Amino acid sequence: MLRQREERNIGVRNGAWGETLAANFLAAAGYEVLERNARPCAHDRRLEIDIVAFDQTSSTLVFVEVKQHARRSERQCGLRSITRRKKTLLRRACWAWLRARDWRKSYRFDVIEIYGSPESGQKAQIDHFERVRLFVAGERFVDWKN
Repeated sequence: MLRQREERNIGVRNGAWGETLAANFLAAAGYEVLERNARPCAHDRRLEIDIVAFDQTSSTLVFVEVKQHARRSERQCGLRSITRRKKTLLRRACWAWLRARDWRKSYRFDVIEIYGSPESGQKAQIDHFERVRLFVAGERFVDWKN
């Protein structure tokens, strides 16, 4: 039990480190970070958006899921670590955020994968996947470029 708690604490610490790196990466790329760890529904704590940002070059709201991995592996890379259940929760969280703010402009969903850990002392590798198809193609305000 103690070992599980320690592992969970390490995971939370690494996740927060990854989210900070992702927020800094987005800011350096010209995005305005609006919120971190946004919870749009008080009654459902499972709904969380890691980063909500605004892409000023395309005038698009961007919901960002951050995935932190200690190292690259075939099993985890390429967005494979986002399960069907997680996609459903992310979609619900984004819709709740949009409804709560009555957002009527374009939006999209991105994923940032961080490879590394704060203990390694090495520079982390960052992959930014834009316009991930989390939303339904027919939605009115989704910003997808084919």
